[in-house]
Amino acid sequence: MRYLPEPSFRHDATTGRVGILLINLGTPQAPTAAALRPYLRQFLSDPRVVEIPRLIWWPILNGFILTTRPAKSAAKYAQIWTKEGSPLAVYTQRQAKLLQGYLAELADQKLMVDYAMRYGSPSIEQKLQAMKAAGCDRILIVPLYPQYAASSSGSALDEVYRVLSHMRNPPEIRTIKHFHDHPAYINALAGQIRNHWQQHRRPDHLLMSFHGVPRYTLDKGDPYHCECHKTARLLAEALALPKGSWSLAFQSRFGRAEWLKPYVVDVLGDLGRKGTGTLDVVCPGFVSDCLETLEEIALEASKTFTEAGGKQFRYIPALNDQPNWIRALAQIVQPHLAGWENTGGTTDAGRPSRAKALGASQ
Repeated sequence: MRYLPEPSFRHDATTGRVGILLINLGTPQAPTAAALRPYLRQFLSDPRVVEIPRLIWWPILNGFILTTRPAKSAAKYAQIWTKEGSPLAVYTQRQAKLLQGYLAELADQKLMVDYAMRYGSPSIEQKLQAMKAAGCDRILIVPLYPQYAASSSGSALDEVYRVLSHMRNPPEIRTIKHFHDHPAYINALAGQIRNHWQQHRRPDHLLMSFHGVPRYTLDKGDPYHCECHKTARLLAEALALPKGSWSLAFQSRFGRAEWLKPYVVDVLGDLGRKGTGTLDVVCPGFVSDCLETLEEIALEASKTFTEAGGKQFRYIPALNDQPNWIRALAQIVQPHLAGWENTGGTTDAGRPSRAKALGASQ
């Protein structure tokens, strides 16, 4: 077995640090076909993502998909690309920076917070090595997927373990599997929606759209479907939504196989044909805005709804770098740090100004 090179051992203040690694899906480096091709190859080569036997899938992937899909995907990415780059990368980087600042104000800790992408750059391997070199001998792994799916959180953890298996002296690792029903996460979502309604008034209907996965994953024991429904139910309860004023759907279907239902396009069509006046759509499974929220929902889903007869479509942004989400993320990770560092408790009393600016209550 080939082992990765170990950083030089040091006896100084930079050793014995605790690290937190946030992991998101990934993004191409640019909205171009040339940049999309290697990104899609890595993504669609993951057996967690596509569970078709390699002998069948490989010719389809390399002979058809990677010759046609990159250009189409690049055109979609170009619609949501910003001056700073990919929204997913921008917001994930901000979340790591803000979380480190927030946690630093809670107590005198040697915490290091960083982020990685499952596909693309910066890779999980790069960041785990960098954290080791910075003195982190204990690392908490946090996949930024609220609802666990084998194809998302499972794949991220697979890559973490693969990298660790090539380390001669791996750090101690803890992981967070999911946080779909964590009160802080639900409260952050509810707060985001309430803020939107305070500015734009309540809609006639709220649609909660989650990323879809093939139906067979549910039959084989993946808890994703159930966790999405639990998130939706808890969010509806937090918002005190009456029955019939909200619904759940699944987006991003790919291929001909049956995926989790109801499909978002079908729900949008039904709501439009019913003459729904104002429809708000939120995507609770995404903590950062990305292609699936900004292009597929905010742009394409809007057309589907209005062309079917709906009047007004409004997309509610993801949690992104909102103070309430950074505070919630801190509450999610803190219990998992117990015994590693003195986390300084969970009360807000006496927190300095930076923590207050990030949304800490007085």
